[in-house]
Amino acid sequence: MAIDPSELETLRDALIRARASATRVVMFEGKRVEYGSDAEMANALADLETRIRRASAPRPGNINFSTSKGM
Repeated sequence: MAIDPSELETLRDALIRARASATRVVMFEGKRVEYGSDAEMANALADLETRIRRASAPRPGNINFSTSKGM
């Protein structure tokens, strides 16, 4: 299941706010996630950043080939 880039950004922002306030619990859409350490939060942020980049990258379009005899 693909997650929309804007939703990933919202998750990232919530995690950044929690980390900045030294809170290891993040609530999002009624779900609670508790991180055991700051390192776990840093890893989760890095993963979200990677997912955001992948989801935001332009997808290659179709390539159509045509050939002729050069006439």
